[in-house]
Amino acid sequence: MTSTVPASLIRTNGSSALQAVFLDMDGTLVDTEGFWWDAEVEAFADLGHRLDEAWRDVVVGGPMTRSAGYLIESTGADITVAELTVLLNEKFEQRIERGVPLMPGAERLLAELARHSIPTALVSASHRRIIDKVLHSLGRDRFALTVAGDEVVRTKPHPEPYLAAAQGVGADPVLCAVIEDTATGVAAAEAAGCRVVAVPSVAPISASPGRVVVRSLEEVDVPFLRTLITGI
Repeated sequence: MTSTVPASLIRTNGSSALQAVFLDMDGTLVDTEGFWWDAEVEAFADLGHRLDEAWRDVVVGGPMTRSAGYLIESTGADITVAELTVLLNEKFEQRIERGVPLMPGAERLLAELARHSIPTALVSASHRRIIDKVLHSLGRDRFALTVAGDEVVRTKPHPEPYLAAAQGVGADPVLCAVIEDTATGVAAAEAAGCRVVAVPSVAPISASPGRVVVRSLEEVDVPFLRTLITGI
């Protein structure tokens, strides 16, 4: 976990206002969920196996160990989870070397959060080496804190990544908004007590109490995020 949060941005005054915004990376801010699936398809093709397209909804947004384990079990491939994790990271890195496309509305939302001086954290199940490469496209200075999947004991869908982000910026999780694109990420954020905006990328996500579903980040702005907290 890396942090650049200045003391002036830490919210500890007991206010009921929006204290911080946490965003997932793959499929939420950057259009890379397809990159991961392509890397998985290629890796298993090299091993002599063909992935079923239906498995994509199962592995999307999950921690690398879970996704790798599921695909190994489903295909019967002769490779360990640790070996496959290295292979998938390498193939994914090859795909992002020339930069990654941002999701519609991502650039505008990040700039708006900065203008309003709202502490913003990137919280991803991807490993640190992947996050650091993607930050070249996103802009490292846009985030007070970044949390990687290999820097926590239990990654998504466990709440630990979002609890770590809240602690890192000195915020109450209940007064934080999270933007996620997968059911796995949504589960992690809700278990941490955060208010959630779901922007489904691959698999559908249904609305529920404390969770709003939108079609694109273009529908999300600071006033909208603030209403999630004032409506508690």
